[in-house]
Amino acid sequence: MADEFVIAPHMRLHEWVAVEKGYFDDVGLIYTLEDQLKSATNHVHDLGNKVGAYQTFEKGRTCDVSCACHWTVNVAASSGHGKLYGKLYSMSPCGIFVPENSDIKKPEDLANVPISVGYQSGSHYSTIQALEPFLSDDEINLSFSDGLLFRRMEHMIDGNIPAVSLFSGPYYFMHQLGFRKVLDTTFMMSAMVAEDASADDIEKYFTALKRAQADIDLRPEKYTHYFKKEFPERFKDQIDTRLFGPGERLVFEEYSKDFFDKSRQWIDEKGIFKEGLGDRSFEESVII
Repeated sequence: MADEFVIAPHMRLHEWVAVEKGYFDDVGLIYTLEDQLKSATNHVHDLGNKVGAYQTFEKGRTCDVSCACHWTVNVAASSGHGKLYGKLYSMSPCGIFVPENSDIKKPEDLANVPISVGYQSGSHYSTIQALEPFLSDDEINLSFSDGLLFRRMEHMIDGNIPAVSLFSGPYYFMHQLGFRKVLDTTFMMSAMVAEDASADDIEKYFTALKRAQADIDLRPEKYTHYFKKEFPERFKDQIDTRLFGPGERLVFEEYSKDFFDKSRQWIDEKGIFKEGLGDRSFEESVII
């Protein structure tokens, strides 16, 4: 029997739709799903206070394909932690939320307010970019101590933090619970593939996801229930996925060298990676 292709879902619908519809089977992909996000959350203390998507790549993701924000995948690939799959990218809804009764009504009110984000994760970069038109750099106050996606969500629900950046399923759950979105911070994601992943299996996987995207576009309400699969048990009885949108959308366009270079320039200008951005070239880092 061939080795299984290990897929890490990332709070999106596509993998679950491809399983339901048999699209992976149709292309002959022998696969298994492994929850990298939950594993990273469980080991957050092993990695220290400043933990996010990049640190999970550094530590080593035990899968053939996963995804994260394009900034982190860009730097991780250039640093030798896998390769960015450059034949597509995706767009994920994301926003900065505050409690319904908060005095924070507009982006300018976030000046010097701690905003909980994931360190060197999509919420880190996208919060800065979204707030730049409203606040100076020294007024943007990011808090990295509140953990990865679901842990930040729990802190907001429990009233422990004043503002939080959340994407995908938690983004819709915040709306359901009545939290107020102060600013949209939608951002681009990229796929990371392991250095030793089968090129044939990679293409089979994305062929199946393309079919799943068409199904989600046509009838998203049939599939939003899959968001529940990756939520903590504590919240599953509260969630009404009939109120959720489709979440992340795959865009089958190239993650170009221009994207690669401009993203790195901005990251460098903001000093987000003091340790450097890696030294592998676009050609060495990206599969096109």
